[in-house]
Amino acid sequence: MQLISSLAAVVAPVMLMTLLGFVWARRGLAFDHNFVTNLVMLVGAPCLVFSTLTRSLLDLSEMGRLAAAALACLVLAAAASAAVLKLAGLSNRVYLPSLMFPNIGNMGLPVCLFAFGEKGLAMGMIMFAVTSAVQFTIGPAIAAGRLDVAGLFKVPFVYAVLLSLGVATLGLALPQWVVNTVTLAAGCAIPLMLMSLGVALAGLRAANLRRAVLLSALRLGLGGAVGWLVAVVLGLDGAGRGVVIIESAMPVAVFNYLFAVRYDNRPEEVAGMILVSTVMSYLSLPLLVAALM
Repeated sequence: MQLISSLAAVVAPVMLMTLLGFVWARRGLAFDHNFVTNLVMLVGAPCLVFSTLTRSLLDLSEMGRLAAAALACLVLAAAASAAVLKLAGLSNRVYLPSLMFPNIGNMGLPVCLFAFGEKGLAMGMIMFAVTSAVQFTIGPAIAAGRLDVAGLFKVPFVYAVLLSLGVATLGLALPQWVVNTVTLAAGCAIPLMLMSLGVALAGLRAANLRRAVLLSALRLGLGGAVGWLVAVVLGLDGAGRGVVIIESAMPVAVFNYLFAVRYDNRPEEVAGMILVSTVMSYLSLPLLVAALM
């Protein structure tokens, strides 16, 4: 009973907030997805990064190892996925971003928070910032066939991480009104991320279901295996090990659909992968969390 109660405390809030967004959209209630996305990306998430990291007890060496873990997970997932896609005769431009970039924000951060507390959230934030920086530079490059380095400077989380590292390194004591304001703004990020995920899922339709199931299973299984391997190689344990594996094992990120639409890379297939992998993830997430906790 204690294990079930612990799992429910981690998984239930994530599932219920996503379900709320899904039902909200299905009921036809107004939800300005562009406004909410911009609010989270430009205000909520950067404030959450800054608030969490300036209050965390992570030292620079821990942050460095988590940043290295995030990059290693992306590189290994990309290499393995590219090999599988080549054997299957499938396009890298269409499918590789979905297999490479997990939903490390909308789903990953809340799970890290509820499973490992504030320290888990801080660790997840490092991986979130690194993955987002790569996703908004390499992701479009894969989808479009050309690299856009300028995309790196459009990721607010990167600046939030650098600013919080500066504050922590210098030991600056921020005025209480700054702390309260940033904390207040940060509070909207996780609920809106989860609701936004639910709204997005309500509008997606699975195309080529058999392929979506196979590639979704590959994303989840490969992500978990890569996360475990990286955690072992880097000597991570406890919350660090759990965060790396959880974040790496998340389903396909919704932003991959936006890239697919923008570059006309079979968006209906990518939508199917997002929908199917998310459903599969909610079924497998209790087992994963139970193993790591």
